[in-house]
Amino acid sequence: MNAQTQRFSLQGAAGALECALDLPEASPRGLALIGHPHPLFGGTMDNKVVHTLARAFVALNYAAVRMNFRGVGASAGVYDEGVGETDDMAQLLTHMREQYPDVPFALAGFSFGTFVQTQLQKRLEEQGTPAERLVLVGSAPGKWPLPDVPADTILIHGEFDETIPLTNVFEWARPQDLPVIVVPGADHFFGRKLHHIKNHVIALWRR
Repeated sequence: MNAQTQRFSLQGAAGALECALDLPEASPRGLALIGHPHPLFGGTMDNKVVHTLARAFVALNYAAVRMNFRGVGASAGVYDEGVGETDDMAQLLTHMREQYPDVPFALAGFSFGTFVQTQLQKRLEEQGTPAERLVLVGSAPGKWPLPDVPADTILIHGEFDETIPLTNVFEWARPQDLPVIVVPGADHFFGRKLHHIKNHVIALWRR
């Protein structure tokens, strides 16, 4: 993504996992783990929305880390319907917290990545160590069973999302009284609308 992107490999349960770490210029004040879209439909950690989320967190002085899920890029294994992917993300979190033990961490995801991150947050809540906040873009209720999320979750969706209809998101968010930021004219991949994602995340994080 920039000159400070560091590529590394993490050994997961199904083999090596390809990862990328983007660092701010100053010492990071937090960590952000970002999950990418569906592995079987072209999703990778180099997806434009994932890059945008990484840039937003770097601008907030967070270290932003991504991984290719099983079977994507140089990551070993095969798609595991979100189960193994959640395990791998948990392992990445453990690894990163060993590198940065004294800072808070956030979870962010796009599309299928929102399923992985909400599952991980649920697990972390049960362990008493939840993320400080979630950012969910193009979230996937209706395609996958998303659990309830914290009230301060940042939820961004495109008005004309053809993959996950906006009505699905409203039906999931309504019982939780969870606000939804709708980007007018945006499709699932936020073509020509990516700047709105970055701007909303930065503005809401700083409040």
